[in-house]
Amino acid sequence: MKLTITVLLVLLGLSGLVFVDSFAMISPNSAFTLEGSGYAVTENTIKTSEIDLALSTQKQTGSSVKSTIEDGVITLDNKNFLVTKLDATILREGQYIRINGIIEDDVGDKTSIKFFGKLVEESKNAAVYGFTGKITVDNNDYKVIYIAKLTELSKINVTPLESKTNEKLTIHIQKGSSTQGVGTYIDLGTLKQKSYSTQSSSDSLRFRYFSQDRISIEPETTITIVNDDVVSHNILSGTENYNDRYNQFTADGRISTGEILPNKSINITFDKVGFYRLYDPNYQWMEIVVYVFPNVEGNVILGQGKNLGN
Repeated sequence: MKLTITVLLVLLGLSGLVFVDSFAMISPNSAFTLEGSGYAVTENTIKTSEIDLALSTQKQTGSSVKSTIEDGVITLDNKNFLVTKLDATILREGQYIRINGIIEDDVGDKTSIKFFGKLVEESKNAAVYGFTGKITVDNNDYKVIYIAKLTELSKINVTPLESKTNEKLTIHIQKGSSTQGVGTYIDLGTLKQKSYSTQSSSDSLRFRYFSQDRISIEPETTITIVNDDVVSHNILSGTENYNDRYNQFTADGRISTGEILPNKSINITFDKVGFYRLYDPNYQWMEIVVYVFPNVEGNVILGQGKNLGN
C-alpha cells in the first residue's frame, strides 16, 4: 500500500515537469468523462476511492475554460456520493483542472470536496491527470490521491434548426454483443456456425458492443439504434450501481425502447439537455454514454428523451 501511494505521489510530482504542450482538445461546448481511482487518507485510515464524472465545458476566459459537472459519483470504500453541485475549471489551456463543490450520500448527507489535478500524459482524444485534494466527511478531512483519465465524447454536428428534425445518427448494436468478447453464433441464412468478435479494431484492449458508445449531441437530435445482433435487445436509461456487479444499473424511466428484434431498429429523440447512460438490462456490459447539450454558452440542466419507434 505504501509503495502504491509513493508511486502515485512521484507521478504527481513529475507531472508539472514533463509536458509543455497543452491538452489541445479541451475547448468550450465539449463533453467529457473523468474516470479514475486512488486513495483517501487520514491519520488513522486509508480508503480506496474512485471518481466517475461527466462534465461539459462552457465559457472560455483567457487560458481558462469554465465547466459544469453534470452527473457522476465519488466513492469511499463501499460508500457512494452523488454529484449535487460541482464546478470545474480547466486552467492554463488544459494543464490543470480544479474541482470544487458538494456531493451527497444515499441518505442525503452532504459533504464538500476540493480537488486539483495536473496533466500527466495526453493523447489525441484523452489525457491522464494526477489529482490531490480533500474530501470532508463527518468532520474528517480525507486527503485524496487519484490518477484519472479525461476522455472526450465524440461530438455529433447537427444541421441548422430548420432541418434538425430530419437529422439522424445511426448507432448499430454489434453482432455478438449478447456474449462478451469472442464467441460463435448460428447464421440463420446458412444455418452454419460462425465466429464473431466485438473487439474494436482501433483498440486491441477494448470490446465495443455498439458502433459508437460515447457521443455528445444537441437537443432535439434523433438517434436510430439498429440491432445487428442475432438476439433481441432492450435499451433503457439509468444510473450506474458502482458496487453491485450483478445489477450494474437502475432504470430511471427516461428512456425505454422495448424489444428491438434482430435486423430491426428504433428511433430515440432527446428533447432536452442532460446526461444519459443507456444500457441493456439483459446484457449489462452493453452501455452507451450520451451527453445532450446545446452548442451555446450557459448552464446545462438534466432533461429527458422520448421514444419514437418505427
